[in-house]
Amino acid sequence: MPWDTNDYPESLKNLNTPIRKKAIEIANAMVDEGYKEGQAIPIATEQAKEWYENASKKEINRMTNKTNEKLTEHDGEKDESNSRPELLDKGEHVYPHDNGWAVQAEDAKQPSHVFDNKKDAISRAREIAKKKETHLVVHLGDGSVQQKQSYDEK
Repeated sequence: MPWDTNDYPESLKNLNTPIRKKAIEIANAMVDEGYKEGQAIPIATEQAKEWYENASKKEINRMTNKTNEKLTEHDGEKDESNSRPELLDKGEHVYPHDNGWAVQAEDAKQPSHVFDNKKDAISRAREIAKKKETHLVVHLGDGSVQQKQSYDEK
């Protein structure tokens, strides 16, 4: 059973609301990825504290207002923001890949998605960039930049 704001480990009790919610979100994702609860909680707590130190007011407000459903929902798709919270502020790139066209967050270790065609890759990258309120960079086959689009709503 995933943790939420009504049922979470005692060690998170004294954290500020946005840090506690972020820790719950990260810990739930880690448990889904196979971590043991005892491993996930301290790692999630440290990552949440680090996130808070670097987060914008907009990100903190977004986390503060997150509902229990949003903290516990996992649709089975890779969501790089859960397992690598430092990628939340990074833009999405679409670039050529051996198997088609890749969607990858800036500084990510590997693509989150690979599509057969560029149109589908751009569509998914745009969706992610809008959700994260960052930007989209579409590359040409030679790697040069074809298009940039910002979705930052500051």
